[in-house]
Amino acid sequence: MIKLTLKQLRYFEALARHGHFGRAAEACTISQPALSMQIKELEEALGIALFERRSRRVWLTNFGEEFALRAGDILRSVNDLADLARAAQDRLVGRLRIGVIPTIAPYLLPIIIGKLTRLHDALDIHVRETQTAKLLQELADGRLDTAIVALPVSEPSLHEVALFSEEFMLVRPGADAEKPVPDVEALREMRLLLLEEGHCFRDQALSFCNMHSALPRELLDGSSLSTLVQMVSAGIGVTLIPEMAVPVETRSASVSIARFASPQPSRTIGMIWRKTSPLAGQLQQISEVVRQSADILCQRYDPLLPSCRPRDKQPDQPTLS
Repeated sequence: MIKLTLKQLRYFEALARHGHFGRAAEACTISQPALSMQIKELEEALGIALFERRSRRVWLTNFGEEFALRAGDILRSVNDLADLARAAQDRLVGRLRIGVIPTIAPYLLPIIIGKLTRLHDALDIHVRETQTAKLLQELADGRLDTAIVALPVSEPSLHEVALFSEEFMLVRPGADAEKPVPDVEALREMRLLLLEEGHCFRDQALSFCNMHSALPRELLDGSSLSTLVQMVSAGIGVTLIPEMAVPVETRSASVSIARFASPQPSRTIGMIWRKTSPLAGQLQQISEVVRQSADILCQRYDPLLPSCRPRDKQPDQPTLS
């Protein structure tokens, strides 16, 4: 009988994900020689190679790809057993892995973490900030418990809870403060600064402007909202940012902020998790903490954010998908 261990499977999964022994060892918090030895023993037990080794990278063999699918199922089932035990307890305890997109994390996350820490001191919170596509994959792989994203994501395997909506704000150079707010037609003629490819907020802004992702010369992109706002301050162009980002990103920039005429562009923020997650009940509780954190953010910056409203207290308004 072939003897495999969960430790070997976890190390295998890390190496398959990172494609590099050094990075996989770092992710597993062990030495690279120790990881190499475990992978070697796993391959010897199976009697077949799982990886093709080259100078600095490793690739899964054909058998390794099939093995990865089965190993992933096993590891997710093991994680679900641990989650099932946590779900049976009367309070929120243990590790909680939360993913957040970059256009939410810097503004809302400090309030969420502070509130969760006060309410549930037995939680061990781990945060992952990255783009939506990566969060969805890590949720599917069982590497995250939940994520805070812009909705909808329309993944059949995921449960979505809409929490609140916020508008998109136009950021212009300070000298343009008294100029009329451009409509969509006029905005398309301006030099529009957007986040780089992969950010859902970029796609939402393009949708509002009725533009395709293939950018004309007049559009420039940046890696963060901070970069975009500073570029506007330097007179390079104009940009759109979510409402919650206004107080933080504009406090040290010479820019003016304006709202678009109705119907105003907006996005819906919510939480997602696997429909099969044993932690669904606890995650529903945590979603209420996220909703309350949005309330606190709005109150803190009122009247800067007068239209940031909880999802269940606001009238229907157009949102961008």
